[in-house]
Amino acid sequence: MKSRILIGAAVLVGFALSLIAPAAPVYSDWTAVYARVDKVVMEPNESQPERIQIWGGFAIASKANNNDYEPAERGYLYFSLAPGKEDVCRKEWADMKSVAGSGQIIGFGGRNLPRPRIRPAKEKPEHPDVYPISFGVQKVSNANRDYAPFRSLMSLPKGQR
Repeated sequence: MKSRILIGAAVLVGFALSLIAPAAPVYSDWTAVYARVDKVVMEPNESQPERIQIWGGFAIASKANNNDYEPAERGYLYFSLAPGKEDVCRKEWADMKSVAGSGQIIGFGGRNLPRPRIRPAKEKPEHPDVYPISFGVQKVSNANRDYAPFRSLMSLPKGQR
C-alpha cells in the first residue's frame, strides 16, 4: 500500500514538473533552405545544366539562432554545380523541377554550409552560389505544416509561373 502511494506521488510530481519546465524545441533541424518552388530555369539547357534558377518562396536558416529561420521571402536562388558533385546536383535539380508549381514544400542544403542569397526578381542572374549538397531534396509532409518556416512559406502569395 505504501509503495502505491509513493508511485502515485512520483507520477503527480512528474506531471507537475512537466507543466512548469521550459518547453524543448519541437524540431532539431539541420536543413538550410525550405522552399515552395514556382518554377525552375536550367542553364544553358535542361539536358546538361550547369546553373539553375529556382523561383518561388524561401525560408533560409537564421545566422543568429540555430533553431530559427528568417521570414519567408519571394525571389529566386541562383546556383552553379558543386565541383566533383555534378551528377548529384543535376539529380536534385530534377527533383526540384518535378515539384515546381505544385505547392509542395521542400527542404535542402545544410545549416553548416554557406547560406544562399535570395535574389529579387528584378536582379540579373550572375555570380551564382555553389549548390549546397547535404541531405538531398526532402518533401515536407502535410503533418508538419504547423512548423514556423512552413507557415511562413504558406502565407506568401503565390508567384508568377
